[in-house]
Amino acid sequence: MKRAKANNLASMLPKDRQWQKDESQTSRQSMLEPHLQPVAPKERTIPLPYTDDRFHEAAIQWIITTDQPISALEHPAFKNMINIAARATNGVRLPGRR
Repeated sequence: MKRAKANNLASMLPKDRQWQKDESQTSRQSMLEPHLQPVAPKERTIPLPYTDDRFHEAAIQWIITTDQPISALEHPAFKNMINIAARATNGVRLPGRR
């Protein structure tokens, strides 16, 4: 070990390696804090529970804003779409233009 230190070399003898390992672990303390980063909390909205009145209001709003005929609510394809969406457990992703 003395010769290795004198020549600025690391000794690879098993006793020396163990001593170096023990020495390096006692001389420094590992810290987690420098590696941590604050995470901004996600904003979560809690959806209102379903009621027939809320659905009725949403249907009326949809008819008015999209200029649909009232008969659109009675169309079998619309009813099928609503029935499928009603079974969703994590919301529905609506298709867009693309």
